[in-house]
Amino acid sequence: MSPQRETGAKHVKDEEAGHWDRVYATREASELSWWQPHLACSLRLIEGIGLPLTASIIDVGGGNSTLVDDLLARGYERVTVLDISATALEQAKRRLGEKAAKVEWIVGDIVSVSLPQRAFDLWHDRAAFHFLVSQESRRRYLENLRRALKPSGHLILATFAETGPTMCSGLPTMRYSADELARVIGAEFKLIESLREEHRTPAGAKQDFICTHFTLHR
Repeated sequence: MSPQRETGAKHVKDEEAGHWDRVYATREASELSWWQPHLACSLRLIEGIGLPLTASIIDVGGGNSTLVDDLLARGYERVTVLDISATALEQAKRRLGEKAAKVEWIVGDIVSVSLPQRAFDLWHDRAAFHFLVSQESRRRYLENLRRALKPSGHLILATFAETGPTMCSGLPTMRYSADELARVIGAEFKLIESLREEHRTPAGAKQDFICTHFTLHR
C-alpha cells in the first residue's frame, strides 16, 4: 500500500473510531438502540455449545455490552473483548470494577486489527458485522475470523434480519437471512442453528435480528 493510501485508510479508521466514541460518550448505555441487560439469544447459543470454562472467547464489537459480565459470572476464564471505541471499553471496565482485570481488552478495528492465529474457541459478534457495508470490509473481517478461530471453532453471529433496519446510529447497515449469512461467510463454516429475535430498543422501536451458530471446518 502506498503512503498516500495508508494515510487515507488511517483517516477513515480514525473517523470511525471517533464516531463510535461520540455515540458512547453522549448517551447512557441503556439508551443505545442495541442495548439489552442480557444478550439472551447469544447466551442461549453459547450455553448450547457446552464449552469448557477454559475456552478462549472473543466478543467482537463488544463495546460496553454485558455479555462479558455474564460470561465471567458463568465462570469463563479466558474472555477477550474487542471494539473500535476506547470509550466503550472504558465504560465496560468501570462497570466490571476489579473483575475487569480478568478480561483482555483490545481497542481496534476488526477489519484491520492483528489477532493471534488459531487463538479462539468461540468468536461472538452481535451487531458489528452488519455495519460492514462494503465487500472489501467484509472480506477483511472474514480473513481475520478464519485466521483467529481454532479448527472446529464456533462462530456466533447476530445481525439485522432481512426485515431489520437499514440504518443504525447514523450509519447504513446490511440485512441478512441465515442462508445469506452462510453464503457470505463461506463453505468452511457449517450452519448449526439460527434463531430469530425481535429486539425492542430502549425507545420502543422494533429491530429484527437473526442469531446464528456456525462451526469452522478445515
